[in-house]
Amino acid sequence: MEKKYILWQKFAEKNNLTEKQLTQFQRYYDLLTTSNKLFNITAITDIESVIAYHFQDSLSLQDFLDMRALTSLCDIGSGGGFPGIPLKIIFPHVNVLLLEVSQKKIEFLETVVDELGLENVEMCDLDWRTFLRKTEGQIDVFCARASLHPDELLRVFSGSSAYKDSTLVYWASQQWNASEKEKRFLKNTFEYCVGDRKRFYAIFKKS
Repeated sequence: MEKKYILWQKFAEKNNLTEKQLTQFQRYYDLLTTSNKLFNITAITDIESVIAYHFQDSLSLQDFLDMRALTSLCDIGSGGGFPGIPLKIIFPHVNVLLLEVSQKKIEFLETVVDELGLENVEMCDLDWRTFLRKTEGQIDVFCARASLHPDELLRVFSGSSAYKDSTLVYWASQQWNASEKEKRFLKNTFEYCVGDRKRFYAIFKKS
């Protein structure tokens, strides 16, 4: 049996994917690898690593956060769409905002959203500080996966922020240690494994 088929089937079984969702992830992978030849989206391109370190890493959040209770999510520094798009595929009821300053990556994300037939996904090309200063709305959870340092992300809880009551989820490496400022907002951490690497989620909230 072909290795690629086995990898996809294991991924589908682990996440209880429907046939439609599996097809969406497979198309997503094709778009990612094709576009990556034109401009740099990710250093990870082989199918086994993409499934483990992009798709499964994004979806691991569902083990620690009740995604079905959410209505909205913002992916900060979305890049190739991780974790926002994988989470959207699994939880189509969640409104997703992809925050990405690179216009080429925005164009890629728009293509993915269109090709996968995803609804209620918006793109925003503002940088993080400008976004906090100039926008407002309902966002339950902000996700940051290898984008900004937590100290910068914590601006979301400032008094002038329209999102100060939201939850912030930071994908952290084993080497990360919370500063005194970060500890003030740190509510919990959850260790998990992705591929052969140990990582953990840091959950921040103002109150």
